[in-house]
Amino acid sequence: MDTSESSTPSEAPAEKDPQAEQARRGWRRWAMDTRPLRRPAYRRLWSSTIVTAVGSQLTAVAVPKQIYDITGSSAWVGYASLAGLLPMVVFALWGGAVADTMDRRRLLLITNTGIAVTSVLFWLQAVGGLDSVAVLMVLLAAQQAFFGLNAPARNASVARLVPAHELAAANALGSTVMQTGLVAGPLLAGALIPVIGLPELYLIDALALCVTLWAVVRLPALPPLTGSTARRAGVREIAEGFRYIARHKVLLLSFLADIIAMVFGMPRALFPQLAAETYAPYGEGLALGLLFAAIPVGALLGGLFSGTFSRARRHGWMVIGAVVAWGAAIAGFGLSGSLWLAVVCLAAAGIADMVSMVFRGAILLSAATDEMRGRMQGVFTVVVAGGPRLADVLHGTAGAAFGPRAAVAGGGLLVVALMLGLAAAVPALRRYRI
Repeated sequence: MDTSESSTPSEAPAEKDPQAEQARRGWRRWAMDTRPLRRPAYRRLWSSTIVTAVGSQLTAVAVPKQIYDITGSSAWVGYASLAGLLPMVVFALWGGAVADTMDRRRLLLITNTGIAVTSVLFWLQAVGGLDSVAVLMVLLAAQQAFFGLNAPARNASVARLVPAHELAAANALGSTVMQTGLVAGPLLAGALIPVIGLPELYLIDALALCVTLWAVVRLPALPPLTGSTARRAGVREIAEGFRYIARHKVLLLSFLADIIAMVFGMPRALFPQLAAETYAPYGEGLALGLLFAAIPVGALLGGLFSGTFSRARRHGWMVIGAVVAWGAAIAGFGLSGSLWLAVVCLAAAGIADMVSMVFRGAILLSAATDEMRGRMQGVFTVVVAGGPRLADVLHGTAGAAFGPRAAVAGGGLLVVALMLGLAAAVPALRRYRI
């Protein structure tokens, strides 16, 4: 593992009170674990996401807003989401294979440039007043394709920039930034649209991507390590990635854990109905906003206090516990008649999701060899993006058949039962530690 760019923290002043310093260390055990930021290469990669995590959400708000303004139809907004999903899935799988065959820094430069160009094109079509849904969907598909190529290389690079014992902390730092973007980006977009207009949101995103490009330029080269045998990036190499997962039970179980949690336990498709019916006395608009915000806010809080768990060594048990906690919290949400109790349950689910995300990511980076990490991250990207969309279909159908609260509570309990059953039946995940 290449840690040649690591640096040591600056010395503390000699005159500091030892008792105060010990207390400060004790407090820091609860706060976010920032050890990976001592390593310049990782710090550059991470710092670039601070700006782009918010910038990408500006585009994520602007595209559906513009499509709705043109068509007046929410159905077209949904079609646009599907138009972006397929290219992302295809190119994430292919991008994982590509990331295992070439310098990952070079791939990041190419793909970030492509994402930036599509953001500029989004801006130009908005300024030019094209009002074409077809153009927007083509640009969205192109941008998601570049994202699919980018994400595996970016995530796989982390294991080359920090040592194995800091992978969980590095994942917590990255996930916290992304959750911050999910919360702050839409709020900022809502505040900026009346002031500067919708087209400028695309331009801000494009400028933010320039920060990412500059950070990537300053990364060290990340070519395949000596001994890597892959030299192509075709269907055979993608299939080999799936065979690799099947041969390594801990990797397979980490994916299954996320699929169980998201497919059976992500109830966002029922938020509008719950806001309109169960929590209507609190105000439908307020209820809907709180329900959608609660999970990312909980995840953000989990990231800010990731020092409580990021130093754990039993990564498998952390995943099992987090998924069970997620299911229990979702079941509690389904059973709650009070909006405020529902928000607390969803926030607790968000904390559990952050813990699961941190340790599943660490397992994928530590249990896979470097020549397979890109393909593992490609599958990871597909699972993370596809699971919630499958959940929307499942929960929407179950909610119509059994009622929204029963569907949510039943889904949460099913998550708990399936995860405990899987952990009991296959011990590989329970035994995994670093």
